[in-house]
Amino acid sequence: MNDRSATVASLLSNAAVRIGGDSPQLDAALLLEAVLDRTPTWFRTWPEHPVGPADVARFDALVDRRVAGHPVVHLLGHQGFWSLTLQVNEHTLIPRPDTECLVEAALALTLPVDAAVIDLGTGTGAIALALATERPGWQVSATDVVPDAVALATDNARELALPVTVYQSRWFEDLAPARFHLIVSNPPYIEADDRHLEVGDVRFEPASALVAGDDGLDDIRTIVRQAPDWLHTGGWLMLEHGYNQGEAVRALLSERGFADVGTGRDYGGNDRFSLGRWP
Repeated sequence: MNDRSATVASLLSNAAVRIGGDSPQLDAALLLEAVLDRTPTWFRTWPEHPVGPADVARFDALVDRRVAGHPVVHLLGHQGFWSLTLQVNEHTLIPRPDTECLVEAALALTLPVDAAVIDLGTGTGAIALALATERPGWQVSATDVVPDAVALATDNARELALPVTVYQSRWFEDLAPARFHLIVSNPPYIEADDRHLEVGDVRFEPASALVAGDDGLDDIRTIVRQAPDWLHTGGWLMLEHGYNQGEAVRALLSERGFADVGTGRDYGGNDRFSLGRWP
């Protein structure tokens, strides 16, 4: 629709038809809002507002990429998580709302006011930054093995003015010796042959942030095995995992010697994270 008669309403209608899928109207609206730098309220007030050819071309290019399957979040370059707006890109996992349940549970723990906390495999920095904004006294750091993810999380911390240091490390491998009151992680936990890897937004997310061996537990096993060497007595380990992995992760924690082992659920009522205290 590259003509001067294009309006907000006509662009949104045609784009929604092209995009299809589960939320075509929302996807189209988010993309046009970004192009025009307008709010949803403005869109509802001025549906017949004309849109110039340059903006139409920019919008059409974004819609083309969405039709090809690119996540809306990647096209926008940002994603909301907790109370934060985070930069995102193709080098990291897109923060999911269900991970906020892990953040809520971490904040509910009884920890020192100056607790040392680390987020392993931080990606965008979502978990670490959410904890840092809620607990300014905590000493929060993070790791990621991917240099581009380290740079992105560092940029997000700087943009939000939060004192979170991000280190390049595969789990604990390249960290200086330290002890933590809380270790959190949203590691890869999808089985290598999971059919969901071929559909939806995950096609455009890095496999290294998603897949962890035949049963999806390879990285969780590594973290559970090594975490006690990095925890204070009474410190906690919290791990996000798949909806069907709660029993297996609880078993790993118990076998390693963790106490007070339990599993928390996400907003959909599914098992989403498990935790244990190092006695």
